[in-house]
Amino acid sequence: MSDPDKAAITAEKEALNLKLPPIVRPPEDIGVDTPAQSKLLNYRRSKQQQKTINQLVVDGAKRSLDRTVDKRTPPIPEPDYPPTMTSEIKKKGFNYIYMKQCVESSPIVPIQQEWLDHMLMLIPESLKEGKEREELMKSLINEVSSDFEKSMKRYLVRSVLVKPPVKWLEDEGGPLPTSPEGLDYSNPWHSSYVQTRNQISANLHIVHPTMKILLDLGYTMFSNSVLLDLTGIRAKGPIDCESLRNDLSIQAKKAEEKIMNTWYPKVINLFTKKETLEAIKPEKLDAFYNCVSTLMSNQLKDFLKRTVEGFVKLFDQEDQRGLPIFKMELTFDDDKMEFYPTFQDLEDVVLGLVERITEALQNVQTVPSWLSGTSPTVNLDTQLPEHVLQWALTTLKLAVHHNSEGARKHYETYVEKYNWLLDGTADEMIETFQAEDHTFDEYTEYLQ
Repeated sequence: MSDPDKAAITAEKEALNLKLPPIVRPPEDIGVDTPAQSKLLNYRRSKQQQKTINQLVVDGAKRSLDRTVDKRTPPIPEPDYPPTMTSEIKKKGFNYIYMKQCVESSPIVPIQQEWLDHMLMLIPESLKEGKEREELMKSLINEVSSDFEKSMKRYLVRSVLVKPPVKWLEDEGGPLPTSPEGLDYSNPWHSSYVQTRNQISANLHIVHPTMKILLDLGYTMFSNSVLLDLTGIRAKGPIDCESLRNDLSIQAKKAEEKIMNTWYPKVINLFTKKETLEAIKPEKLDAFYNCVSTLMSNQLKDFLKRTVEGFVKLFDQEDQRGLPIFKMELTFDDDKMEFYPTFQDLEDVVLGLVERITEALQNVQTVPSWLSGTSPTVNLDTQLPEHVLQWALTTLKLAVHHNSEGARKHYETYVEKYNWLLDGTADEMIETFQAEDHTFDEYTEYLQ
């Protein structure tokens, strides 16, 4: 066979092998109504229009009925409910509570640590010692901090919100303290201010610039010094009462001379300058000098008071680091045993030193007396108050009595043991024993 015949046969076979497309069967639910098809097939425009017309008729009938009923029957008044049941007051109350919670939730600046430190400084150190005291201090600090935070929240709420007149709102701890009243700026105040300032400048002499200079002079001279140097008394060891009195008397005299040769001339020189009294009116000059005398008197009194307090502190029963050591001898004279100096002499010396301190700086002339040179002279009032002297004398008496108890007991021990040898009791016992008839062994036992 030739090639063209083979090709024709092959093409004929391929044409016979071709397959027909598959037959598509119709769906099983064909001819069944679906919900969408049912709604569409059942829709009738005439029915919809009839339904709308019926609704319009019913609405018109209701409106007609309402108009007829309103004409026949009067309106019913609203019931008179209590004020607390009205919705408006409730809204105000609930709104205030909500706003209050919002304000209280805002950050509050805690109390400063510096304030707490100043509070703790006011507590004595003896009350801070011990583990229990430390815990108590911590709880106290926490309580103060909590109270401070609560007070700040209360103040913030009172400052920001206005509490509505609702009775059932909770009380917030009572009213806050009222703020101090300042100047009334509702009326012009400048003229009254100037007038008051002029009166102060004319009558309140303590604000004069010269007084500040006088105050600085006194502070420089007296602030860090006392009349007597009491620091090295105990280091000297045992000392006689008279020696101590003489030493302190000499110190007081030298200190007084130093003050009168340094501080007092500076004060006088201050008031000899013309510019010092230029702004002082002649009728105010006496009042000005009275103020000067009072200031100088207060400075000297404070100087003497601190000296007395320092001397009393030497005999402090709780702190004996500076307690003087007095030399006392147990003597026997005229068939009598006693201490020299006696306890009364020791007390007199100690109390006499307080009187010596108070006698210092009692002849300081006032500035106008020195400037005028009149006779008799007028001195400053530098006498210490009576209650200060009574306190010092009473404290020193108790201290001397307390510190001499050991010496008293020592003296009583000697008297109890050996006084019978001195008062003639031993001689009488010996004479009585010799008058009796005794053997040698009895004599030996008696002497032993």
